[in-house]
Amino acid sequence: MPFGLTNAPATFQHFMNDVFRDILDIYVIIYLDDILVFSKSKEDHERHVREVLSRLRKHNLYCNLAKCFFGVEEIDYLGLIVSPEGIRVDPAKVVKAIDWSVPSKVVQVQEFVGFCNFYRTFIRDYSNIAAPLFQLTRKNHPWEWTEECAAAFEQLKEALRSAPVLISKQFFLECDASDFATGAILSQFSEDNQLHPVAFLSKAMTPAERNYDIYHKELLAIVKALKEWRHLLEGTALPVQIITDHKNLEPFKATKDLRGRLARWAGFLSEFNFQLKYRPGKTNGKADILSRKDEHRPLGGPDEVLDDRIRDAYLQDERLNHIIEALQKNDKVKNWSWDNGLLMFKNKIYVPNDDSIRKDILASRHDNIAAGHPGQFRTLELVNRKYYWKSLKKTVTSYVSNCESCIRNKHSNQLPPGLLNPIELPSRPWDHINYDLITGLPESEEFDAILTVVDRMSRMVHFIPTTSRASAVDVANLFVTYVWKLHGLPSKTISDRGPQFNSAFLRQLYKRLDIKPSLSTAFRPQTDGLAERLNQVVEIYLRHYVAYKQDDWVGILPMAEFAYNNSVNASTNQTPFFACYGFHP
Repeated sequence: MPFGLTNAPATFQHFMNDVFRDILDIYVIIYLDDILVFSKSKEDHERHVREVLSRLRKHNLYCNLAKCFFGVEEIDYLGLIVSPEGIRVDPAKVVKAIDWSVPSKVVQVQEFVGFCNFYRTFIRDYSNIAAPLFQLTRKNHPWEWTEECAAAFEQLKEALRSAPVLISKQFFLECDASDFATGAILSQFSEDNQLHPVAFLSKAMTPAERNYDIYHKELLAIVKALKEWRHLLEGTALPVQIITDHKNLEPFKATKDLRGRLARWAGFLSEFNFQLKYRPGKTNGKADILSRKDEHRPLGGPDEVLDDRIRDAYLQDERLNHIIEALQKNDKVKNWSWDNGLLMFKNKIYVPNDDSIRKDILASRHDNIAAGHPGQFRTLELVNRKYYWKSLKKTVTSYVSNCESCIRNKHSNQLPPGLLNPIELPSRPWDHINYDLITGLPESEEFDAILTVVDRMSRMVHFIPTTSRASAVDVANLFVTYVWKLHGLPSKTISDRGPQFNSAFLRQLYKRLDIKPSLSTAFRPQTDGLAERLNQVVEIYLRHYVAYKQDDWVGILPMAEFAYNNSVNASTNQTPFFACYGFHP
């Protein structure tokens, strides 16, 4: 094996693993040419060392005696100090970090961050602390050493100075999940018979993961934690005690007939020796805090949180003082009122001049999966249902126009020239419907198509997952399950000429039920424009939120339906929800 080739280290590591495979991680650890032999007693240690040396001699491998240490209780291994007490940061390396001079250019910041990355397991909330430094190292980012950068620099040095010891006893893993992040704390008992944290984890969820139900989110927190500390938790003699505040997870190991995501996770979890234990949320506060950190909260959290922030912001806006004081004295002020600590302007919550609050409100009405990245008009309507501030329309226009996801996923949608031919108006909701099939989608939970059904009067929709192989009988069953039972029979339907909608079976069914079917003109999708436009809306929505592999759209589809039915339609000037039920959800 010649030196200098890029595959030389991997080849050598593979060779060493073959030589010591049956005793790896039992009493020997090997990283390239660094060999660590560990034992519980001197007698065992002597036997273990002889075995390692004999294998080296058998394969013509030689050690440099000047670099070897025998019979010691503490040793520097790969930049860490390993001892009976556990694993800790090398003090010599910490001194180097403490004496590190303030960086003056990007390369120096990269060196410092790279050094800290090696010890990140010892630093609680590392990603959050180092965020300003990460920002400096981004490509094309202007150099500016701010107070935040200086504070992060000093905080990391202090964290290294006081880094905890990773002790090698039974592990306790406390996990929790919120709506937007997962958190975990790895702990062990110390000499004082108290649990002490030795490592921390806090990770934001992807947009797709935020759509999981609570059971899947709590299990996701466990999976992420085990992946993060796999090198510590895999193959432990004593079972890892996994503590969760979700009682339904306790029988997970005994659950059979798992499918999809749960089956994959069960396969991964089977590699670990662990026990699941339930602890009520009130007593699982440490992991709960990590899963609910503010920086992981998606923009536009629950309205209750926004309203609390608005109440606090009133104190900072002096222009509102005279109005608030008058209202608190029960004086009447035109168009203004006071309701539960909130200033109301024409029955809308008045938002003070706070850019961060206004931005989060806009995000909750635009970026949020329940909103679906609507256009300027619909976003303005969603915001204006509850909130108001001066120049609201201008702020919404600017926010939506600069939305990166909208720019990337939406296309120009100009009306073609020519006259439109109106279709007969129905007399009641769900009396006339259009439906169509979106095919060619990536497979998700065994589905690869969507049946879209829209009411011509209220514009309310249903998005139903199905397959491109669906027959006319399948479509009829879906119609009964998702439409008929909720809205009754229509008197007229409009669809294209696909075999699912134009079969002898459906024609006979329509005749029996006294339904008048209308088929669009062949090769002229414009004649079923309502359904065709709806298909575009669904596809654009999914592009905003699906995961990288695009295999999770079935779970997102109900939110797409909600977002569409909760947004104002330009034809009716009402939301489909309001047109059907007379209220906004």
